[in-house]
Amino acid sequence: MAGYDQPIIIKKVKKAAHGHHGGAWKIAYADFVTAMMAFFLLMWLISMTTPEQKEGLADYFAPSNVSLSTSGSGGMMGGQALDVTGAKMAGSAVEGKRDITMTPESQSHGAPNSEAGGRDGVKGEEAAQDGTANAELKAAKDREFHSAAASIRQAWQELPDITSIQDNLLLEVTEEGLDIQIVDQTGRAMFPEGSKYPTEDARQAIAALGPILQKLSNQITISGHTAAGGAYSNPRYGSWELSSDRANVVRALLGEFGLSDDRISSVIGRSTADPFFPNDPYQAANERIKITVLNEAPPVPADLGL
Repeated sequence: MAGYDQPIIIKKVKKAAHGHHGGAWKIAYADFVTAMMAFFLLMWLISMTTPEQKEGLADYFAPSNVSLSTSGSGGMMGGQALDVTGAKMAGSAVEGKRDITMTPESQSHGAPNSEAGGRDGVKGEEAAQDGTANAELKAAKDREFHSAAASIRQAWQELPDITSIQDNLLLEVTEEGLDIQIVDQTGRAMFPEGSKYPTEDARQAIAALGPILQKLSNQITISGHTAAGGAYSNPRYGSWELSSDRANVVRALLGEFGLSDDRISSVIGRSTADPFFPNDPYQAANERIKITVLNEAPPVPADLGL
């Protein structure tokens, strides 16, 4: 039969192995992941910075002639602020607006003109010097107050009899000056109830202040404070009288141990009017004596009113 004579065809397919692709894609992927991490880190840092810090960073990397003044305090600029007089770029918008708003059209930009209220370089320099002097004076006063506070703490530590009332003795340097407070604690009063005379422990703590305060040149105020809810057997003698008497006894005690009377600016009783804890006027700590070494105001420039 003819069908059996048909040739049989066999196809053989040769499969070649694929070449090795290598690891270049891994390096590219690692670079991509690193870039994304850097991007998200940058976004996080931007979200965490304040507008002032962002402005400082922008000005730091700007093409500059940046001039620094001694205005401002604290923050990332370290007590210095950027001054518009140091234009970041020549002919910048800030400098242009400054000249336009302060110089009349008939005058050249930036020229001093006393009649038209133009910039006065001499007065500007004097004002800058006054500002620098006041800042240095404040810094010196702060150092003096911190040194006095350290001396007071050391004097109290050298009195073993008052170790139990260390928590009742508070020191703080504020804008007003150096605050020294002798406060009551629950179960430990600095004045017996209804008495104007301090306990022996409190008396020793107050006496130790006299020689130290005398070395300072500042004026001193003394105020007495009482907690709300006190009971008084004499209807003519209440919290106002008691707080005033306590402040006056403290004044006399300081004078006995070296503080001259001319250093005392005022001795007042505040009753319950100025509580240590305004939200809880009945707290024991509202019963206290407050001695403040006043921060003297900086001297007024002689030509301030001119």
